[in-house]
Amino acid sequence: MEYRNLGASGLRVSALGLGTMTWGRDTEQMEAADQLADFVQAGGNLIDTATSYGGGAAEDLLGRLTSKGGVVNRSELVICTKSGTRRQGGTSVVDASRGNLLSCLEASLRRLRTDHVDLWLVQSPDRFTPLEETLSALRLAVSSGRARYVGLSNHPAWMASRATALLPPEVGLAAVQHEYSLLARTVETETVPACLGLGMGLMAWSPLGRGVLTAKYRHSIPADSRAATSHLAGFVQPYLNSAAAAIVDSVVAAAEGLGVAPLDVALAWVRCRPAVTCAIMGARTAPQLSVALGQADLVLPDAIDEALTEVSALT
Repeated sequence: MEYRNLGASGLRVSALGLGTMTWGRDTEQMEAADQLADFVQAGGNLIDTATSYGGGAAEDLLGRLTSKGGVVNRSELVICTKSGTRRQGGTSVVDASRGNLLSCLEASLRRLRTDHVDLWLVQSPDRFTPLEETLSALRLAVSSGRARYVGLSNHPAWMASRATALLPPEVGLAAVQHEYSLLARTVETETVPACLGLGMGLMAWSPLGRGVLTAKYRHSIPADSRAATSHLAGFVQPYLNSAAAAIVDSVVAAAEGLGVAPLDVALAWVRCRPAVTCAIMGARTAPQLSVALGQADLVLPDAIDEALTEVSALT
């Protein structure tokens, strides 16, 4: 599997990352263990998780699988986790205050059974906390050794740009994480230019369009899919429309011509976009992940890349 520097930093990560959003909830320990083992065997090293995934269950499961007696050694992985959201009264609340961020990081380290994370991201922008205060938590995390590199997730380009100006060079922003796929290309307007100009690596989450680009939803909603679950149906629904269907049809046609799966085409398109360091794929089962791992270094022919770029262009 191809390795790339995360932006202008010296951190080397696999071009395909393994997401853990469903771990500890829809993906049980044995299935997660198979995924992790297969991913590392294929050459992958970047594992993406968050404090909010399953209320900490994903981090806890990852910690069990990478601690002594687990399926993979911690030293083989680049672990990225995110903080800044918490549960309050049954709802998710954004809280990027210094106190909450550092408390979340400490809790993450306990669950992950490690003394540091390789990459720590602030999960969402907080309109009630000054950006300077949020950034002070990133500085403390790096200076104390609890995080090797830091970045922002789901923040607008202007906030990431301001953060790079406020942070000292020895800390810096190594990465920003955003949704990016053939069905979600708004990051190209401001975030991609900011990444290219400021040396931040773009980590693309949901590169399969929340699962829609696998073509599983072309004719119906499978009973075992995310769209069939009460907690993720609303996440998938925005892409179950005619505009998305036309793009999916083009992906399917390209996949048939190349003799690969639709998800391979969708992943290859994202991985080759300017500024993108890695595409983070979350699979519910090991067989689903294996399909992507089989074509992890696929490069689309120019004609297919251009056609997909044109059919999915922002309007």
